[in-house]
Amino acid sequence: MFISFEGTEGTGKSTQISYVFRELTALGYKVFKTHEPGGTFISEEIRKILLDSSNTAMTPITELLLYNAARHQHIQEKIIPALQDNIIVLTDRFSDSTIAYQGYGRGIGLDIIMAMDDIATKGLRPDITFLLDINDPVIGLKRNSGIKKIDRFELEEIEFHKRVRQGFLKIAQMDTKRFIILDGNLAQGEISNQIITIIKDTINVSK
Repeated sequence: MFISFEGTEGTGKSTQISYVFRELTALGYKVFKTHEPGGTFISEEIRKILLDSSNTAMTPITELLLYNAARHQHIQEKIIPALQDNIIVLTDRFSDSTIAYQGYGRGIGLDIIMAMDDIATKGLRPDITFLLDINDPVIGLKRNSGIKKIDRFELEEIEFHKRVRQGFLKIAQMDTKRFIILDGNLAQGEISNQIITIIKDTINVSK
């Protein structure tokens, strides 16, 4: 099973994915936790370039190409081998983030994004995608600033983050079978309980 966690900055994806990893591992499942961009040595090197706040000259297309390069390496080196071994894969971001950030946020044509995605992923999609949504992106950005997490995207104007949020919601509306939208304003424990219940129910159905 392949599960992704999506959302704008500071919605709590990392917290929830860590909780799910601990819970599923405690239940005896083999679980692989990862994130994008990153997950492999090469992909982590690309991540440094992408998130470096000093790289202000990076063009949107360069950004898009780098994300897809990191993703392809991640899939081939880590994700596919884990899925082939019947390991549950949990990833903090996947292709939907690229559509939301580079498509709806940067304004790159979705036809270009999807063509590149087809090359990078060969059609691989998560079985479940949890979208943690906060109706005001400012709240998420403040959460991250509170832990001194500042990267190239967090320095963008608030209108950029609003476009990204709307992009995520549009993507979810187009794939309601895969996406589960959760209220990121709820208490951390309440969100965690919702997620783990859904995953366990899905696992039982798939057996």
